[in-house]
Amino acid sequence: MKRGRAPEYGLYVVTNEGLSRGLSHTQIAERALAGGADVLQLRDKGMEGRALLAHARAIRALTRKAGKLFIVNDRLDVALLSGADGVHLGQEDIALADARALAPNGFLVGVTVHDVREAKEAGKGRADYVGLSPIFATGSKSDAGDACGLDTLRNVKRAVSIPVVAIGGISLENARSVLEAGADGLAVISAVVSQPDVEAAARALKAVITEFRDGRR
Repeated sequence: MKRGRAPEYGLYVVTNEGLSRGLSHTQIAERALAGGADVLQLRDKGMEGRALLAHARAIRALTRKAGKLFIVNDRLDVALLSGADGVHLGQEDIALADARALAPNGFLVGVTVHDVREAKEAGKGRADYVGLSPIFATGSKSDAGDACGLDTLRNVKRAVSIPVVAIGGISLENARSVLEAGADGLAVISAVVSQPDVEAAARALKAVITEFRDGRR
């Protein structure tokens, strides 16, 4: 991402080797970027640090060439060492304030939230965006919890001034309804990663986002 430009969260693809059809994190990223993804998040709860950093550096090179955002899930150390644009933190990860203390200027910090209260706290803590999860029931994240629904998305959007990225059960069929409820970005895993053609799946979702935004201009 070019410094000084407002982040574009439109199509936010989260990598997951376990849900892919044999693709590595880097291969997923390459195909998703070809399909128009605006953000790539590297997410792997079990991979050892050196291997994760190798993927992070490879994806950083891809996203830099494409001019797109690169975010690392949980691992602030890997994000900083790879030159990522930011880190995404869950409610049980290191505190937002601690991440801010270590991060350089311009480094993005996103926070997973589940309701208005958590979203407000993230905003007060100077998060750059919140990831509201899960909008719909999902099997992609075992720790996602109960679906919060579109009404919660609307309420969170009204409650904070930072971008709200929606995640959880988002598909080609329901993507427009999530955008209509106010989401600034659609974060997806299985809707892209698990599809036979990752590039085509990303392109189809990006087309929904583009069509929606063009219709509002």
